[in-house]
Amino acid sequence: MQEEGEEAYEEIIKGKSKLNMDKKKSTLEMLRISDEVYTLLSRMTNLPYVECDPETYDDQIFIFFDEGEAKKAASRLLNEKAPVQAVKVEKRSFLVFYTALYPMGVNCIVVNEGTSERIAVQLEELIQRADPQKLPKGQIWVENPQFHLTAIYFVQEIRKNPGQEMTDELKALYEEMLAHFGRGRYIFAARQDQGILVLKGKDGQAYQPLFTDSQEFQKFNREKKLRAMVVDAGKLVELVPPECSGVVVNPMGVNVQLKLASRN
Repeated sequence: MQEEGEEAYEEIIKGKSKLNMDKKKSTLEMLRISDEVYTLLSRMTNLPYVECDPETYDDQIFIFFDEGEAKKAASRLLNEKAPVQAVKVEKRSFLVFYTALYPMGVNCIVVNEGTSERIAVQLEELIQRADPQKLPKGQIWVENPQFHLTAIYFVQEIRKNPGQEMTDELKALYEEMLAHFGRGRYIFAARQDQGILVLKGKDGQAYQPLFTDSQEFQKFNREKKLRAMVVDAGKLVELVPPECSGVVVNPMGVNVQLKLASRN
């Protein structure tokens, strides 16, 4: 009788496993062929809202096939003081949208959060990227997913309550962000006419625009009037104009202002 019970249990487990695999396969297909999907956009970063799963530690975004469910999820987060909105992503933009998650440091997509149809899929199961080691000669791969992800988490939290004092948790996150920044390589923007390119911060000081990846640079350079240089973080102090207090990273996204140590 015990052996029969064990066999029955194994059959149940196998059945559930197959059901989950079929559900994941169907979900991945829907993510590719649907006319549109809906995601939650953070008003703090102008990027998809990102959460770290407390159990799996996946860095995940949320996608819905139904607009109403997306709006319900947005309302739940608003009640938790996380300013987000449900936005539509059309099929023609899927490739750009999914690919842009990689330089953000996102590795997981949670589909239909808060419903009975909730399922999590890994980004690499949905879309495969080109190997950066196999780029054509002369092309340089510039991405900083660890810094970008930490900056997203920091900005999402600190801008919930403008003017709030830094908690120990936020201080630790800020220090982690700076550590990742110092190890990175970035896109340095300059004007085609060789003129100095600076932006004014909320503090009234000047900052040099800097970008974690080509997508962020392209958002800023829509009129194609800028040229790009690839610069290691350690070389920035030599290139940033002396009238600038520091750099502003991804001004169309996380918009993080960082002072240069020698100019504090």
